[in-house]
Amino acid sequence: MKRIITVLLLSVFMVSCGGSNQVVKQSRKTLKGYWNLDNINYNNAPGVYDVTLFGDASSECMVGSTWRFIPNNNFGNYEITDGSCALGKRYFVWSIPAQESATSYDILLKPTDEKMNSTMNNAGFRLNINYLSENELTFTQTVQVDGKPFTIVMNFSKISE
Repeated sequence: MKRIITVLLLSVFMVSCGGSNQVVKQSRKTLKGYWNLDNINYNNAPGVYDVTLFGDASSECMVGSTWRFIPNNNFGNYEITDGSCALGKRYFVWSIPAQESATSYDILLKPTDEKMNSTMNNAGFRLNINYLSENELTFTQTVQVDGKPFTIVMNFSKISE
C-alpha cells in the first residue's frame, strides 16, 4: 500500500512540474518579439509618485518604450524614445524560473551592457507576469513604500514578432 501511495504522489509531482515547465515554455514563445510599454499605473493608488524603474529611468520616460524579448538566448532590450529623457537602448538578460503554480509566475530581468555583462553586479529585478496573451502583457512589481506594499503595473501591447 505504501508503495502505491509513493508511486501515486511521485506521478502527481512529475505531472505538476511538467505542467509548470509547459507554462514557462509557452510563455517564452509568446513573449518573443517586440512590445510597446503603453502605460504604467500604481494599482489605483491615489497620488503622484516619482518612480524610477530598473534603476534606470522614471516611469514617465519608460511609457512608450519599445521592448524586445529574444527567447533563444534570453537576451532583450528596451529603447527609450521620449526626447525629454536619456534616449537609447538598454539591455537585459531575462528568464522565467520554473514555477510552483501555473496561475502566477515571474520573470527575472538583469540589466546588462550590449555584450550581456551585468551592469549591476549581477543584481536584477523580479516581476510578476500577471497577464500574457499573443497581443497583451502585464507585469507587476511590488515594492515597499513607507513599510507598506506598493504595486507598479506595466501594461504592454505586442508590436510584432
